[in-house]
Amino acid sequence: MAKVSFLGLGVMGYPMAGHISAAGHDVTVFNRTAAKAEAWVAQHGGAHAPSPAAAADGADVVLSCVGDDPDVLQVALGPDGAIPAMRSGALYIDNSTVSADVAGQLAAAGASRGVGVLDAPVSGGQAGAENGKLTVMVGGSEADFAAGLPIMECYGARVVRMGPAGKGQQAKMVNQICIAGLVQGLSEGLNFAMAADLDTDALLGAISGGAAQSWQMVNRGQTMVEDKFDFGFAVDWMRKDLRICLEEAGRNGAPLPVTELVAGYYDELSAAGGGRSDTSSLIRRLRKG
Repeated sequence: MAKVSFLGLGVMGYPMAGHISAAGHDVTVFNRTAAKAEAWVAQHGGAHAPSPAAAADGADVVLSCVGDDPDVLQVALGPDGAIPAMRSGALYIDNSTVSADVAGQLAAAGASRGVGVLDAPVSGGQAGAENGKLTVMVGGSEADFAAGLPIMECYGARVVRMGPAGKGQQAKMVNQICIAGLVQGLSEGLNFAMAADLDTDALLGAISGGAAQSWQMVNRGQTMVEDKFDFGFAVDWMRKDLRICLEEAGRNGAPLPVTELVAGYYDELSAAGGGRSDTSSLIRRLRKG
């Protein structure tokens, strides 16, 4: 069993760290809000630390799951950051969704200290984290991937190495690009169905088993019809992810016309006060008219 530290106990990190603890690993947690770390320890055991560096001291594996590029850089490389406190031969796994550039910065910082680094963003939402059924897309060396696999399998049902540093983040960008267009298409279809006075229960039962089927349709179709969005992956997090996608596309030259359009739609929803609603609230834009 490994000595593991987990940095960031949000809606994803809290249950992910719990699965690692349940597998028998010795887990120390850090969270900017100490009360959340104390609650995690009360529920799962282990220990909590006052800083990323303190959590990382002596750890075999350190994981982070935080919000955006500045957050990752802060917990990994900032004052009291984890990587400078880690021993040579240890492994840092970042489960955040951030830019490929930040993944490269972490990999370079780790290499200078003999610390392995994996960028390993996850997909599957809060439910996937709670059920230990996330998909994990990983960038880093084959040796580091092999070393980190037993830990990542604690919370991931599908853990796939995509290539060297940064490739995990780029794979997650593809995931978000696909979701953006899909949710917009589902929103338009369901809004059309309601305008046509179709029986949406019968409709979803019919088309969710055919070529139009998707995770979003199966898990969000009914709640979209019912105008329920107080759960799931927040609009503002998707805005951040799509910003990263568009920035990366600006560098590699891949056109993303639909993604750019949908990113603007999410900006509208956030400006109207819907930043914490589930991403399926995209349908509300169409209902305005």
